Order: sequence, then structure tokens, then C-alpha cells
Amino acid sequence: MALELRPNCECCDKDLPPHAADARICTYECTFCAECVDTVLFDVCPNCGGGFAPRPIRPATEWRPGLSVAKRPASTVRRSMSWSKEDAAAFSQQLKDIPPGQR
Repeated sequence: MALELRPNCECCDKDLPPHAADARICTYECTFCAECVDTVLFDVCPNCGGGFAPRPIRPATEWRPGLSVAKRPASTVRRSMSWSKEDAAAFSQQLKDIPPGQR
């Protein structure tokens, strides 16, 4: 199963195409831009409390049969947080000093 590659930051709605180097995901594929992760969320997913990692970039070239962004396209379904930006920031403040592996 391939990553969904969600098309936008769930906090600020910035476009994050499949090749976006600033896309960040948590273990549940919640997707945010690096700026929101660094300045609003402080590496705390507002949905699960986990940390973030850079989202891998799916190859544009089909180096192996059937495996490329052309053959397995990214999602087009835009998402947004269930929380307000203020609630997400307050939640992040509570957990930001606990390393992701200890949350």
C-alpha cells in the first residue's frame, strides 16, 4: 500500500504537491507544511500527538513497472484539522518538550 500523499497542509491549506520537499507527515499520514510544523505545531501532530518526518517523494519516472506518481497518483482530497489553529498550538505547547519517542 502506497502513501496517500495528501495535497495540502492541514493547518494553513498550502498546496503540497507530490514532489514538495517541505511536506511533513506523522505516522497516520496527517500532512502539514514544514513551516506550520516548526512554528505552530512544534513537531507535535495535533491529531495524534506524535512527531513528524519529511514525506517521501514518489518518483515521477517509472523505474519499476507500475511504480511512479503517474501510475499511483497522489490524493486530490484536501483535508483540514479538526481543531482550530489556536487549539492545535495550545496542545502542541503541552507536548513539545517530550521527545516524540516518549509521547
